[in-house]
Amino acid sequence: MRTGEALPAVEEVLTVLATGLWHWDTDTGLVAVDAEAARLLGLPAEARTLSQAQVRARLHPVDWNEITSVIQLAVAEGTLGEVRVRIMDDQGRVVRVGRSRFHAAFDREKHAYEVTGSLQEVTEPAPGTSAERTAVTGDWRRSREAFLLDAGRALAEARSTSEVLRVAAGLAMPGFSPDGLAVFGVTGDRLTVVGHHGHEPGDEDPFKGLTLDSDYPAAEVVRTGRAVYLSSPEQYKERYPATWPLAAHFDRRSWAFLPLVVAGRTMGAWMAAFAYPVAFTPDERSVLTTVARMLAQALSRAEAAESARELTDGLQRSMLPRLGPEIPGMTVAARYVPTGGGLQVGGDWYDMIPLPGGPSTGGGRFALVIGDVQGHDVRAAGLMGQLRIALRAYASEGHRPDAVLSRASRFLHGMTFGSPDEDPAALRFATCLYVEVDPATGLLEIARAGHPDPAVRMADGTVLHRPTAGGLPLGIDPDADYPTTTIALGPGETMLICTDGLIETGGHDLDTGWSRIRTVLDGHDGDLEELADALVQAVHGPSSHHTTGPLADRREDDIAVLLLRRKVEGTAGTRDAARAAVRRTMMSVAQAEPERVAVARQQLRELLHDWPAADHVDSAVLLLSETLTNVLVHTDADALFLAEVRGGPGDRRLRVEVSDTSDDLPHMRRPGELASSGRGLVLIELLAHAWGVDPRGEGKSIWFELYESGATAVPEPSPPPDS
Repeated sequence: MRTGEALPAVEEVLTVLATGLWHWDTDTGLVAVDAEAARLLGLPAEARTLSQAQVRARLHPVDWNEITSVIQLAVAEGTLGEVRVRIMDDQGRVVRVGRSRFHAAFDREKHAYEVTGSLQEVTEPAPGTSAERTAVTGDWRRSREAFLLDAGRALAEARSTSEVLRVAAGLAMPGFSPDGLAVFGVTGDRLTVVGHHGHEPGDEDPFKGLTLDSDYPAAEVVRTGRAVYLSSPEQYKERYPATWPLAAHFDRRSWAFLPLVVAGRTMGAWMAAFAYPVAFTPDERSVLTTVARMLAQALSRAEAAESARELTDGLQRSMLPRLGPEIPGMTVAARYVPTGGGLQVGGDWYDMIPLPGGPSTGGGRFALVIGDVQGHDVRAAGLMGQLRIALRAYASEGHRPDAVLSRASRFLHGMTFGSPDEDPAALRFATCLYVEVDPATGLLEIARAGHPDPAVRMADGTVLHRPTAGGLPLGIDPDADYPTTTIALGPGETMLICTDGLIETGGHDLDTGWSRIRTVLDGHDGDLEELADALVQAVHGPSSHHTTGPLADRREDDIAVLLLRRKVEGTAGTRDAARAAVRRTMMSVAQAEPERVAVARQQLRELLHDWPAADHVDSAVLLLSETLTNVLVHTDADALFLAEVRGGPGDRRLRVEVSDTSDDLPHMRRPGELASSGRGLVLIELLAHAWGVDPRGEGKSIWFELYESGATAVPEPSPPPDS
């Protein structure tokens, strides 16, 4: 070459120097080689793109594992990489030794390496070094340690037997990667094939029925607890002539059978088969033994986890029933979500019980039950199953709701408090809500044992929290009484009953939890199944996991939800039409229960939750309080409170009636400044848009009305009742 002439192309120079170029993208798994690199690999001398497996087949297994480890180390240290590789032919013989120097980069978005390097044939035993930077060279011992760390981590993360086998099949051992694997278990006195890799389906069939005293390496390993290494087919045939025909057609060259030992017990054997001869040096045996120990531990953990999952599934299938046949005029939906962790079972349950003459006979009454046994362990789940059976038996006998809960309480008390030697820490109780449903009328008879009250979503989306009378949780007092509360479910209305997990999970208390549930109920337009999913999602979704202040502590609990909707006959209904439907609430206030006046006031506020005029709401609550108090103070009768809202938004009318069985009619009076009574009717006259007193066949009803449209809708005042 003369001075001033153009330099030859790089490819020409490299060809003259017998140096090839290659590029490997681990994201695609493809290796591009030029003609010289292809020739050095023992392929026709032409540029081509090879798969990762094709390149790996041309290199000695030890060298391939060194390449992968050196790439990672070169990227970490920011240096060039250099490896010495032995190139092999189709018969597994080394045909030449090459040296490769390369630069590797890691793509964080693809999580893959891109490697570009050179390849040339060498005769010296060790590679050279870079003039500028010291190249990273492979070290078998370092590769082995890195491999064992990676293998241990991967096997520790496997959660099922199939996943353990998949991880084991993907292990690239430094220097001697097997191409056939099998894991044998033991059942009685016979071997079983737990799983295999590198074989065709059905290849394992001849090995399934082998006994432990058979002439087979895996059987010997299980019997003796010692590994068996077979470096050649001749050695296999000599030691195990009876079973050699079973292994001969797989065309393997070496085998290793190692015991799988857990806590001193041999639970099976692991076979690693190689397509090329392996001498099984002490270092190679050490690696195989370590992998076998990790594999045994991983399989033991996977077996325990699968047993726990099977137990969980069985418990859930036996304890959580199907909702049964379709109920004419009613729709029912349910959800159960365990707390997470452990056996995924707890003390929450729900049930739907056909009553005598119930749905299974073509219509009639049925019962909905929901409850929560104290605790989140196997004992709680067991008590829950027994209590559920007892409740179903008592209900099927035809007992009323109060009698069902009384008998169930006595049953649970006898189970948990019956023994004088019972550990106080093991004593359990259960909360429960029992609802007897009459689909024909929509009447619900409710008995409650320390459980959260139900909520009712009206047809227009208004949500009312329905306080009910109740008693102690089941199991505390064998003689406890459980009063019954009757409410009516109107067409298009939905009743929600749930365990406290739905209310309090996510750090909520009863007030904030009900507020969260109210938001979901009020804003949902879908069917009952979609509503059930939305309620669960509101608890487990991201928005419920983060709170501030005193609610920051997250309390996990099981969740059970039951939804009951009364269908609207003859119309599909829309939300706009529902908004114009009648809102109604009704409850009784007994002489012995003056505290229920506060409950009635709260019910009325919830009924008027979207009434635009706050002073109207305050007026309505004040007048209701006055009328109810007048009944309790001036008569010996109980009061019945009924409130209805009719009409569409902007033109709605509230009507409140308070009835009693006394025939004494109220009279308008003008009380003096120091009078302690007599102002009820005066307040009604001043604040109500209309009011009156209607005599009944037995007793009377005093009513008043308020109009959303305000003064423009006020009629002429009604005359006083004594005029």
